Amino acid sequence: MDSARTPAYDDPRPAPRALATEAVHAGREDLARQGLHAPPIDLSTTYPSYDSRAEAARIDAFAADGAEFEGPPVYGRLGNPTVSRFETALARLEGTEAAVAFASGMAALSAVLLTRSALGLRHVVAVRPLYGCSDHLLTAGLLGSEVTWTDPAGIADALRPDTGLVMVESPANPTLAEVDLRAVAHACGSVPLLADNTFATPVLQRPAGQGARLVLHSATKYLGGHGDVMAGVVACDEELAGRLRQVRFATGGVLHPLAGYLLLRGLSTLPVRVRAASATAAELAARLAADPRIARVHYPRIGGAMVAFEVHGDPHEVIGRVRLITPAVSLGSVDTLIQHPASISHRIVDAEDRRGAGVSDRLLRMSVGLEDVDDLWADLDAALGDRQPQDRERPGARGLHPAVG
Repeated sequence: MDSARTPAYDDPRPAPRALATEAVHAGREDLARQGLHAPPIDLSTTYPSYDSRAEAARIDAFAADGAEFEGPPVYGRLGNPTVSRFETALARLEGTEAAVAFASGMAALSAVLLTRSALGLRHVVAVRPLYGCSDHLLTAGLLGSEVTWTDPAGIADALRPDTGLVMVESPANPTLAEVDLRAVAHACGSVPLLADNTFATPVLQRPAGQGARLVLHSATKYLGGHGDVMAGVVACDEELAGRLRQVRFATGGVLHPLAGYLLLRGLSTLPVRVRAASATAAELAARLAADPRIARVHYPRIGGAMVAFEVHGDPHEVIGRVRLITPAVSLGSVDTLIQHPASISHRIVDAEDRRGAGVSDRLLRMSVGLEDVDDLWADLDAALGDRQPQDRERPGARGLHPAVG
């Protein structure tokens, strides 16, 4: 084989490149040198080794700081080459030193909480709204954590000596409220800020560049992008990544190699998908804002493919009448999905807390896909029913409201 190689092959972290380029090439730089084009899927659960002394030394090193294994793999719970490719690519897209993948977004968040609790830092400061299951995990204290809920302005005052984490989601699920991540990170002081970047993706914002030390994704959503893989991932610095790998090894929340392959493939089209869907979502948000059947529209200032809107009529009837749009939980797929948060994604949150966070009983959340905008609007128009508004709110209530925290 020709020994000439591009700089990218010699340097595992090449010079910064455009996001679209990184999305296609990150985690794949060594393939051509191996005579490969598509990344291989390594399904092995264990790997042979005739040097048990060397294996013992590597396991000791992992136990010390959770560093990624150098050399051949040992066991699937310690790491997998296909999953590692995805982790490398996602870290590059988010601009962090490392990323650690898990079997789901909730497994990823649980690992973060466990790493902080292990240091005696069980207190979490969080800003609502969050994804419903994240809210429930914190509120119920299922992992021994204690949470103080506050608004962004109250973060600094809510910190305690045992605070191990500050958590925000921006744009938030499901209201699309946004927070100033840089200001929040400043308020955190030395406490790590975790920003859930599931809705925005690194295409629209990179929280690590604004001071977040941990960036959480439900990779099930936009990173996978096709509704056929479940996963979670945390992008962070190497110190925190080491602790997360140790928790993943101990608890077993590993990502399957096939899922790692699908996620790496999904990243290659992430910028194209997010930008195309965002353009359609912005158009639909504008049409909804002008419709008398709609009480209020929430759409983020940074854009994106998510739209939330409150109807004057019965939201359950809208869900029951869509035909092109799929009435289903989740988001980020190539097809458009709609759901009623108060009934599904945020049902597990106490009703008073839910409404206090802006999740009204008439709110619908729509994840816009790649269909034609006019076809989607025709389906929405039919699903919304009679054009005469019902139970009209006070004058001026209808319109497009940038979702700000």
